[in-house]
Amino acid sequence: MRFLALAQRNFKEMFLDYLSLGLAMGLPIALLLILSPISKVEVMFSPANLAPGITLFAFVMLQFSSSMILAKDRDSALLSRLLTAPLKPKDFISAYSLPYIPVAIIQTALIFGIAALLGLETSGNLGLVFLVLFIMSLGYIGLGMVAGSRLTYKQVPYAYTAVLLLTIFGGAWFDLEVFGSGFQSVMNLLPFAHALDATRDVMVQGAGFSDVAVDFYWVMGYTIVFFALGIFLFRRKMVE
Repeated sequence: MRFLALAQRNFKEMFLDYLSLGLAMGLPIALLLILSPISKVEVMFSPANLAPGITLFAFVMLQFSSSMILAKDRDSALLSRLLTAPLKPKDFISAYSLPYIPVAIIQTALIFGIAALLGLETSGNLGLVFLVLFIMSLGYIGLGMVAGSRLTYKQVPYAYTAVLLLTIFGGAWFDLEVFGSGFQSVMNLLPFAHALDATRDVMVQGAGFSDVAVDFYWVMGYTIVFFALGIFLFRRKMVE
């Protein structure tokens, strides 16, 4: 647990960044309020379909924020001093990831709370929905560690843009079938579409865990890979 002191410092850094934190909390809710009235003419924008996509959009902002703080420290002399501490690469990645987990939980609770006020109805187990989204939130934070360990402070926004587009085109706000089976097959190689499919199947169709197990393990697998890659890349930077 040697990384907790660094995690506490990173939590303070995150909390003091009022603009990023405010956007991470407020912008997804604003989008939910703006897009939900379209459900009257397009079922894809019903609260049950829209809430998971908006939640993933919120997680993209966590990916950006977490990668920025790590990249910023790498570009400064701070991380060079921290590398003299008896911490392993996994300790550093844990310290930079941990502060964003409660933010992801709060984001999810707020979005689904607002969606409930807008008429959200679910046929399945919300606990399963939150479990899938929680694992996916860790995946986004893991992506933040990958970008922060590899890219400079000025390069991170490009990674953020790429992840944002992959999330949107992964079916966050529209049906992938619109673009044809080829495009859908490509997007299904990534975890975002699987997270959305699993949560929507549970909420709209009342699917159980066995029905969404493949999607769940796909998301879980990518999350593990992202963190493993982040640790690997950070270790390389330590050696350099």
